[in-house]
Amino acid sequence: MRNHGGAGSGANSTLSEAEIVDAALKVVREDGVEKLSMRRLSRELGVSPMAPYYYVADKRELLDLVASAALVGVRKPPRESGPWQQRLRDLIDQIDDKLRTHPGLGDILLEQMLGKQLDLIDAVMEILFDAGFSDRNVLAAYATIHTYLFGRSRVNPRDRSAPADVLLPEAVARATKYMSDLRGKYSYDFGMEVLVAGLEAQLALQARPGLA
Repeated sequence: MRNHGGAGSGANSTLSEAEIVDAALKVVREDGVEKLSMRRLSRELGVSPMAPYYYVADKRELLDLVASAALVGVRKPPRESGPWQQRLRDLIDQIDDKLRTHPGLGDILLEQMLGKQLDLIDAVMEILFDAGFSDRNVLAAYATIHTYLFGRSRVNPRDRSAPADVLLPEAVARATKYMSDLRGKYSYDFGMEVLVAGLEAQLALQARPGLA
């Protein structure tokens, strides 16, 4: 984060990193990551349009700042802490906790994860390599995990009610009684169990002769 305190910064120097991060996440939560701009951020903060530039150079740097600040405290489980499935779940659980703490963060990470969060990507991939996945399958496995973690909110709208004039098919009506689960622990645990079981199955397939 830039620091341009002193002469010339004036009231702008009173902004804190936490205020900038919170304002950016609020914009993303309400309007989507595509609507986040330096001008929109300044309106949310109630400062002049130029004020945010004392702290971040552009939207890309702003996204990096938000992601880094919001993910502070996520730790890589040590190898000796358990089997790869346990370590992978531990790490992903920590990230999911951050996503719940900071609504809107998933959209930011989906857009720019390969920018500054390489330590986190490395931690996930290291666990997958330890499990025995091939180079090609580590990338495919990471992409699957990434999509589940950061992209599932896009199929989980906040407005979960069907239009009043729509008659739902029987199967859909039976299942969608539990729409509230989609933002809760039950749905997250279900998805993680499916994901880990799928990875175990792919690892077994990989061990067959002639398969990557």
